[in-house]
Amino acid sequence: MPDTPRTAEEILVDLVAFNTVSAYSNLELIEYIETYLVGYGIGSVRVANDDGSKTNLYATIGPADRAGVVLSGHTDVVPVANQPWETDPFELTRRFVDDEIRLYGRGAADMKGFIAAVMAMVPEFIEADLQTPIHIACSYDEEIGCLGVGRMIDKMCADLARPQLVVIGEPTSMQIVTAHKGIQGFRTEITGVAAHSSAPHLGVNAINYAAEIIGFLGELAAGKQAQGDPANGFNPPFTTFNVGQIQGGEALNIIPEHCAFNWEFRPVPDEDTAAIKARFDSFIAEKIEPRLRAENPLATITTRPLAAVPALRRDDDSPAERLARHLTGANTTHTAAYVAEASQFQASGIPAVLCGPGNIDQAHQANEWIALDQLDECAAFLRRLLNWAATGASVP
Repeated sequence: MPDTPRTAEEILVDLVAFNTVSAYSNLELIEYIETYLVGYGIGSVRVANDDGSKTNLYATIGPADRAGVVLSGHTDVVPVANQPWETDPFELTRRFVDDEIRLYGRGAADMKGFIAAVMAMVPEFIEADLQTPIHIACSYDEEIGCLGVGRMIDKMCADLARPQLVVIGEPTSMQIVTAHKGIQGFRTEITGVAAHSSAPHLGVNAINYAAEIIGFLGELAAGKQAQGDPANGFNPPFTTFNVGQIQGGEALNIIPEHCAFNWEFRPVPDEDTAAIKARFDSFIAEKIEPRLRAENPLATITTRPLAAVPALRRDDDSPAERLARHLTGANTTHTAAYVAEASQFQASGIPAVLCGPGNIDQAHQANEWIALDQLDECAAFLRRLLNWAATGASVP
């Protein structure tokens, strides 16, 4: 056991230094967490992806045969390419700005700050002789569709007593979020026929068809906006659509043979996602494919899924919300327009809330930062959790 416990800031220095952009492996960071936990006599379990290049990790402090509380965070971060960073994004930089200490670095807020705060509390968790176990859970590939956490949830539920609840430490400024939107992501590819641009009748313009489909997605988006219900608490209060990437064409004077675009919609909790996809499929089948094939039978259009994460639904009697209210003293809860892993825990029967340090407004941009006092506030929250878990009391 280390002689001197490390602070959350000291641990965050190390965590930020690992380049865990989703395109890369997170294994070195996971090994760092494993080694840290072993230093306190805590074993952990890996749950890897198919090729072993990435892995989830979970560990238990306290009696594993009792239903515990999961503290969960993702280890991957979004890219930094083409962002105007003023400092090295993978070197934590401390600055005093607007009367507060800010820690700059990729993942500082989203969400290595939470993981660092949890790790810094490990010595106190151990000393407390917990009657209700605390599980530390770290996932991979959250940023590209919450792809990794499902395997970990399944393994945890198989190996442990099913947890009572989970706190996902997304950057909520330590406020309680009880509902978030979902995501349905897709890639649509059109294969036309190339020809000289002076003879368009000899080719099939894949970009023209893509533009028409994207226009239809815009119509779907406008319809959902018109149906938005401000009473649902979301901002914006409707299911949103986005075409985020597009590729197509070879040259100005060539009829483009290929065009592909990635698109998504982010449903509010009560949205009928199957109905939205059915409308898209019907438009393709009725309005696009017949004309495409009439121009040339070799032309094709396909759509495949990229991501599918359900929305987190409010549960007014959720033990996760009740405990979070007890630990924070908050009288109100909030919603999030972004997607998180809480809904996957909820779908597995584990009540979930979001509550973590930092502000989501700082995430995913250049010069991402977290205020040091947010790490302190998170530590106070975790200390109150410790005091509750040490008694073995039921959820308030």
